[in-house]
Amino acid sequence: MKKAKTISTIITLLFFSLLMCGAVTQTVKADELPVVCLGTSLTASQRSGTLKTLSEPLNGSSYQTITITGEDLVKYLNPSGANFTTHSGVWSSAMIEKEAQGSGINVHILDYQGRNNITTITADQYKNAALTAGISDANIYVTSAVPIDGSGALAGVYAACNKTGENLNQNQVNAAQDEMNTLSKITKENQDKSGYSDAQLNNAVAGAKQEMGKIGNNVSDSQIHDIVNNQININHLGDVINNNQKQQIINVLIEVRDSGALKNHKFKDQADALSKNIKKNAKGIFDKINTPENRNWFEQIWHNITSFFSNLFSGLIIVNFN
Repeated sequence: MKKAKTISTIITLLFFSLLMCGAVTQTVKADELPVVCLGTSLTASQRSGTLKTLSEPLNGSSYQTITITGEDLVKYLNPSGANFTTHSGVWSSAMIEKEAQGSGINVHILDYQGRNNITTITADQYKNAALTAGISDANIYVTSAVPIDGSGALAGVYAACNKTGENLNQNQVNAAQDEMNTLSKITKENQDKSGYSDAQLNNAVAGAKQEMGKIGNNVSDSQIHDIVNNQININHLGDVINNNQKQQIINVLIEVRDSGALKNHKFKDQADALSKNIKKNAKGIFDKINTPENRNWFEQIWHNITSFFSNLFSGLIIVNFN
């Protein structure tokens, strides 16, 4: 009798163990796995090397793969003005990994066999474009087996988002691509100028998006104009960015508004997280420019006024009226 009870207990424990294993298995859904997007033009050797490069940050965790073709370039990038065909080659590749809410967007450009082959687009430009496209709380990794500008790398990310059920608004994707191309062009035009960095430009744009997000989808053209001017000055680019470049930034942000991006309640917080991320990764630059000596005239005057009254009232408080 005692033996029968023991066997019954063991069977019961095994039954519930199987149920628990099943429950754990069910929580690992395919659409929650990181997605590695591989360019269709890669040779077998390049595909293997690219897969190794992009999956390495996962430290052995599971992932899924998709192949990006000329059809994907046509679908996601041609509406923004590109002229790809279904036969266009695709080499730049990417991996997207969703993160916990509030993590923000992080982009890492990975060397391929010891060399950075993304020749034009910067990590910060990818970050701003991803935010505009409607992507949130994600790690994005980009690489290429051959030297390439990298402008098409996000096509894979857009396709990956759709694969995992996060359907992106094409108007936002168009705005994202226009924004990435515009910021890349401005950086190229100013790359040799003293006092300029791509991080400052992208932080100004991220800051502008945050301010626009506070106002909401009804932010006016004139408000965007003032916001851009303010952010350019805050990031100490007032003597570097010319009026034509400034207008290009304004036009891009008007397009961002018109795309419907500001209707997303996450937009403002994601823009704030992006700005913090940019400043953290370029701490040396921002520590250097955010000094008392580099403050603009208004900031110095305001600091002097607040310091004067602070000292005045502090002095009054310690007076002894006996």
